[in-house]
Amino acid sequence: MNRAMNFLQALRAPTLQRRSVGAVLAAFLLVWIVLVAYQFHKYHRFLEEDQPYQKFGNAVLLSVDDIPDAAQAAAALRASARWINIRRKEIGRLPGEIQFELRDKQGRLVYGFIDADHGPHLSYQGTGKHWTLRSVEPMRTAQRFITYNTPFIGEYLLLAMPFVLIPVWLSVRTGLKPLQRFAQGIASRHPDDLRPLAEQPKHQELKPLASALDGMLDRLRHRFDRERLFVQDAAHEIRTPLAVVTTQAHVMAHAESAEERVRAYGLLNQAIARASHLAQQLLMLATLDDSQRPPARHIDVAQAAREILAQAVPQAMARRIELSLEAPDHLLIAIDEPAFTSILLNLVDNAIRYGREGGNVVVSLRGDEERIHLQVQDDGPGIPESEQALVFERFYRGAGQEVSGSGLGLAIVKQAALRMGGRALVTAGLARQGVGFLVSLPVPGFVAR
Repeated sequence: MNRAMNFLQALRAPTLQRRSVGAVLAAFLLVWIVLVAYQFHKYHRFLEEDQPYQKFGNAVLLSVDDIPDAAQAAAALRASARWINIRRKEIGRLPGEIQFELRDKQGRLVYGFIDADHGPHLSYQGTGKHWTLRSVEPMRTAQRFITYNTPFIGEYLLLAMPFVLIPVWLSVRTGLKPLQRFAQGIASRHPDDLRPLAEQPKHQELKPLASALDGMLDRLRHRFDRERLFVQDAAHEIRTPLAVVTTQAHVMAHAESAEERVRAYGLLNQAIARASHLAQQLLMLATLDDSQRPPARHIDVAQAAREILAQAVPQAMARRIELSLEAPDHLLIAIDEPAFTSILLNLVDNAIRYGREGGNVVVSLRGDEERIHLQVQDDGPGIPESEQALVFERFYRGAGQEVSGSGLGLAIVKQAALRMGGRALVTAGLARQGVGFLVSLPVPGFVAR
């Protein structure tokens, strides 16, 4: 039973060989239909242009017109009619019998009679020096023509079919062997082997496939290398706050004074907060790296920006920073909302965290028919020009930086912008000091009011 099921499944599985053979069979069927239609058209054109029945009637009339005797003319026409109708039956594709009628100059009937109810027909009437001949031949209907010619043409096609199908099947089978060897070579590789293919295929048709595989392997290799470094850096970064947690927990457990316990408790909370922030940033970056993107959603980006900035107000007030937004009343676009939120949250957090205490942070949002531009500027200490090319790298923190941070905020901004098809750039800050970041994103369906 299992063997039968496996055999049926194998038969149902699509293969290139069956597809090629099926295409040839379909081509034969199409040729069959076209040939029958062509023969039918040719037959009717022949009747219209050559008028074969007119020629046939003239020939019969000539065969009896030289016989002046009525009895002899009737006998000759009778013999001709009998022979003609016998041949029609033997041929098999012509319907019914031809009816003849022979009359003399005075219109007296000499031979035959034509039935008035003879259906679709070809008719002839001719007058010679002695006789007037009329004849009626039943016409072949389209159904009868097709019924006869379809198997007639089909015999030749069926005879030719094996001589076409077998070479096609053999050529496909032989042509697929290099591809099968190529697939076996790839399947035999170790799962961790992402090196380019050692042996390039000789056949021209397989070279694009090999090139595409090499490109994919190269991208996978770079991604795995990047993820391995990312995991190493993440482990290194998270080790520090965890070590602080362990140390301060030990201090709290063995503290001899309340003041020492309070100080250890404060440091413990800071380490936990840093570890939590780092974990959130790592999860956000991993989400942005995921190839599965949520569908774009129509939102009012200006209103979304106001809500995001409202979340950052307590953080800004804690450092006495004035946070402002310059944006139109409404900016309706279809956008990847989670990615946009990540960009704005991290840029604002970065500006407040590293900006000047008591300073200013300005968020500007503007758009045109092709792109929206989000810019966050501060008037803080800024970033040295030598370090500006590095700030979007993961876990990079500027030299001499005392403010705690994960070093992932700007990396998240860059990754989110790339995911949306945009770019992130370092720009000038406020009042010729500080630093700014500009994110430019392509957007469809822009509506500003």
